[in-house]
Amino acid sequence: MGGYLPLLVGLIALLVGLSAGKAWERYKLRDGRWIDRRRARQSPHYMIGLNFLISNEIDLAIEELTQAAALEPDALEIQMILGNLYREKGQVGRAINVHQALLQRPRLTPLEHAHVLLCLGLDFRRGGFVDRAHEAFKEVLRLDPRNRYALINMQKLHEEQHQWPEAYHLRQQLASLNDADLPRTQAILAFLENELGVEARKREETGEAARRFQAAIDLDAQTFPAYLNMGDVRRHQGDLSEAAAIWERAVEVAPERAYLAFDRLKQVYADLGSPERFADLGRRLIAQSPQDWRARLALADDLRGSGRTGESMELLFEALSHNPHALMVHQAIWTTLSTLKCPQDLIDRYLTLTRDAVFYLDPHVCTRCRYRSTELLWRCPQCHEWNTFVEERLATARDEQGSD
Repeated sequence: MGGYLPLLVGLIALLVGLSAGKAWERYKLRDGRWIDRRRARQSPHYMIGLNFLISNEIDLAIEELTQAAALEPDALEIQMILGNLYREKGQVGRAINVHQALLQRPRLTPLEHAHVLLCLGLDFRRGGFVDRAHEAFKEVLRLDPRNRYALINMQKLHEEQHQWPEAYHLRQQLASLNDADLPRTQAILAFLENELGVEARKREETGEAARRFQAAIDLDAQTFPAYLNMGDVRRHQGDLSEAAAIWERAVEVAPERAYLAFDRLKQVYADLGSPERFADLGRRLIAQSPQDWRARLALADDLRGSGRTGESMELLFEALSHNPHALMVHQAIWTTLSTLKCPQDLIDRYLTLTRDAVFYLDPHVCTRCRYRSTELLWRCPQCHEWNTFVEERLATARDEQGSD
């Protein structure tokens, strides 16, 4: 029996420890009284408010969470959520007041203090108070040096001010935190390298600019603007062959964005005395991607310029069948029809192809926040993420059939 006594005592001690831990998790001593931290979370208003929040019904979420907070005013997390919801609604002043009031609470833990300061920094940033936002994020990092959200938001603040060296340094700090999303981090560093190169070019530091553009390409081969800028540097230096090679490499790496290099390539081929290379490039891209309406548009423009309007018109009709809504295609067809003195059979064919078309001006959409733009942007002005824009267009009947 004596051998079982130590085991029994150990089990009792373990149960007491677990019970004390659960009690400590649930209750917190504040201002001389014990607070039940689960009380507010067990409220139906809390659960309903979270459901409304998930459904993006912010007004209803605020209403329910306000009632949950009234049951337990000391529930820190509910007050923080409410402040964040006010910020999302654009009520920045109210959000700032909520989070500043939370900072006045006595005996906040360092982690709680850091979380509230982070929310306050987001409030200041949303309100355009850049200096105060920066100070708030700095204080978060003093309390929690590995806080990823503070580092990311400080980086974005610097990006908004075009302070590229500071933004680059912060992204390097993020990369050192055993970043699980290393490819994404490298892509962002590559775009920041490109911006540093652009700044160097403005200062006429050509060597530094070229080094930065090459570093961007080495970090992430998909950094398309770095190829464009690197080629511009080589062209400026008089090395036309190298400029053409760099832009051709960009087309190989990202053929879906080849159209961004078309004007440069067409000009440099002409300067090199071999303008036919542009037509060869266009045909090669069409062969690689039969649905590439932009390559057809560029090749049609090149053929029309050399007087081959009939071939140009056929290419434009092909482009139209793949993307009947692109205004650029219609503008090119109108120009070509005018050159051909508007033959009736071509006009009839054009009207047949466009009967159900809805014209639009080259739309692009951010895959992160759905911000729409009529041009391709490398950095979203709404969510501030890099390289998230894709072309958005309605699928045609031919495209849908081809995907079966």
